Amino acid sequence: MNTAETLYEKLKNVESGTSGPYTLERCRRMAPLVDEINRLKKAQNAVILVHSYVHPEITCGVGDFTGDSYQLSKDAKATTADVIVFVAVRFMAETAKALNPDKEVRIPSRLNGCSLADCITGADVRRLKAEHPGFAFVCYINTSAEVKAECDVCVTSSNVYDIVQRIPSDRIYFLPDKLMGENVQDEMKRRGVAKDIRLYEGNCYVHAEYDAERVRRLRARHPGLKILSHPECCREIIAQSDFVASTSGLMDYMRADRTGSAYLLLTECGLAARAQMELPGKVFIGPCFECKYMKSNTLEDVRRVLASPEPEDIVEISPEVRAGALRCIDNMFKYAEQVKD
Repeated sequence: MNTAETLYEKLKNVESGTSGPYTLERCRRMAPLVDEINRLKKAQNAVILVHSYVHPEITCGVGDFTGDSYQLSKDAKATTADVIVFVAVRFMAETAKALNPDKEVRIPSRLNGCSLADCITGADVRRLKAEHPGFAFVCYINTSAEVKAECDVCVTSSNVYDIVQRIPSDRIYFLPDKLMGENVQDEMKRRGVAKDIRLYEGNCYVHAEYDAERVRRLRARHPGLKILSHPECCREIIAQSDFVASTSGLMDYMRADRTGSAYLLLTECGLAARAQMELPGKVFIGPCFECKYMKSNTLEDVRRVLASPEPEDIVEISPEVRAGALRCIDNMFKYAEQVKD
């Protein structure tokens, strides 16, 4: 099949969010751009890392690796490419740069924000450390490199519970996601782990939009509905959920599930679109919210940063910040691997 037909076969089932629908004619219009990006990528020995929340034509057309922030961090660490194009948001690209200081890291989106990462600075963390002596500072990976540089260890949605449990300190300041932090508190109680966990007042505006009462109504209206949630949702939603995990964990659950149940998937719309591509026949019910930052990445932007990158497209980190951030990230890998043992 040619590129247009290949794209159409992969994208024709996508209905979630504003990315679809994908007609054959639309795929024909995208095909030359996809081919050009793939040629540029090969010529520059570049790798394209794609978060599950971005537009699906990027995922299936030009992406080399797709996943959650933890998996993409591992992919960045392992790559032998000379150039990394990180199709997501800036804090993820900063993580890739910290792990690959000798490689050029480019980010396509000009918006580049994140409601969660942007709510806290390195100066904020220094103030909090002065106010909470003796606390271990644990930051969600959805933070800037300068915030990571001030913290002891970072975590992702796929490893947060296990890492918080394994950290030797009984006093933990978790930042910046208050909703995830509340779920960490609840999970530690469930596991019988006694820790004093203090929280910051940040959240992901997408996951904060999901309403627990609406979830209850959808469950009542659709018997047998399975509620799958991301741990950035509020604790009232987590309590109603059949399964809670990172985006990669949610995909793995749906791959293994043979019950034929419909899903209420409570995370950014891109994951439902990815599931509709990779797991045709799965049924999704209920609301779907999009991240304006993730969705600001386009095929045109990916081509631009490969063909003629501008200074603001190149991710740079000072040596001092990189050293601190790398220590924080390395501690994440250390604790995560201990959990597997």
